[in-house]
Amino acid sequence: MDRKGKGLRARRLQGGFTLIELMMVTGIIGILASIAIPTFMQYQARARQSEAKTTLGAIYLVERVYWIEAGRYGSMGEIRYVLVGPNRYTYRTGAAGVAGGGNGSVTTPGDTRDTINASVGTLEVEGAIVAMNSGDSFTATAAANLDADPTIDRWSVNELRQGLQIAESNDVAS
Repeated sequence: MDRKGKGLRARRLQGGFTLIELMMVTGIIGILASIAIPTFMQYQARARQSEAKTTLGAIYLVERVYWIEAGRYGSMGEIRYVLVGPNRYTYRTGAAGVAGGGNGSVTTPGDTRDTINASVGTLEVEGAIVAMNSGDSFTATAAANLDADPTIDRWSVNELRQGLQIAESNDVAS
């Protein structure tokens, strides 16, 4: 066998990847990551929304029990609802009383980049959902910025259990 044939056989036995093959694999991994990461982030944000739905559902139940016992709806302090564990959302209810109205009680996990504008009888969140209580009605709200963009995720529930299926403003793209 000549020297040239021996060199080709030795190269084949060495194995390995060429630079072009490595660049193609890196490109394919990059494309897959650019598709998978945003989808994963969206699923993660949707899972975080379940916190608001679950907590507002619990507030609804406690408000209904308080209404049966006291004949009116109460603030979070009056109904003795306590949030447990780390919370991503800021929860608000209006302050009730015999006449209702007043500024609401706020339970906050920290900065949600949400502004509070209190007015007589209501607690307004950036002109969106109004958290309020009166003798025969209540609205509790949850607000959070789930993915650090300008959109605030807002949920609410009232005495008719409306608002738990669709967010008022959704921080998670559909």
